[in-house]
Amino acid sequence: MSNFNLKETIDSGVDLAIQEDLGSGDLTSSLIPEETIGQGAILSRVDCVLSGSAWANATFQKLDPSITLDWQYKDGDRVTAGDILCKLQGPARALLTGERTALNFLQTLSAVATKTRLYVDAIAHTNATILDTRKTLPGLRKALKYAVRVGGGKNHRIGLYDGVLIKENHITASNGITAALAATRHIDKTISIQVEVESLEQLEEALDNGAKLILLDNFTVSQMKDAVALTNKRALLEASGGITLSSIVAIAETGVDRISIGTLTKDIDSIDLSMRLVF
Repeated sequence: MSNFNLKETIDSGVDLAIQEDLGSGDLTSSLIPEETIGQGAILSRVDCVLSGSAWANATFQKLDPSITLDWQYKDGDRVTAGDILCKLQGPARALLTGERTALNFLQTLSAVATKTRLYVDAIAHTNATILDTRKTLPGLRKALKYAVRVGGGKNHRIGLYDGVLIKENHITASNGITAALAATRHIDKTISIQVEVESLEQLEEALDNGAKLILLDNFTVSQMKDAVALTNKRALLEASGGITLSSIVAIAETGVDRISIGTLTKDIDSIDLSMRLVF
């Protein structure tokens, strides 16, 4: 997994989100007297895993550095419906201007962390690792991958630039797995090289050509068991394709090393959070 600059990710994401919402100015909040100071809280209406507090901090403090935020929980903590996540105080105009942007980040990232934790907990009795994919919302990839880590999962490659994944279309365009793997010889040895296979025959070909990281695409549980036996620890095996919470345990128990799940960051049901101010 490639690391990335989290502060840079937060700053650029928050700047874009504020500009997207604020535009030429907050017409509604301008109705409030400029000197009005408010205080309030962000609370959760559901049980969840908190993620995104740094994005909320950046949102409010970019709008007005005098705003203070007192977090009652940290990213990765489980919270219960009704819990106060954060107490806020500062100029009412800035608090109201930042409310939706801050909540959008918190609701989205907490949703990813919460879903990831469900999958991680389900297979905690096995040695398999939960991974994300590149199936992310445009512009939020690094933020979503951060949330996966908060939920206890790990990141697959961040983008096309930090890892090789030879998929079906690459194999076809390269005239087969053997040729595709041979073409990776010029790749820096520090970069991971993974090849996708769709059958046990392709798996055997990949192993014969020295593949050390192999993705089993849409294998049945029975096929995965056969793949684990055939590989016999010569390579790391990753299961992928249509994996759900109801199927994850049986898949992990086959002995695969990694399980990648696109739904962690693709199908997001935002966590229900709200902000309430008092004066």
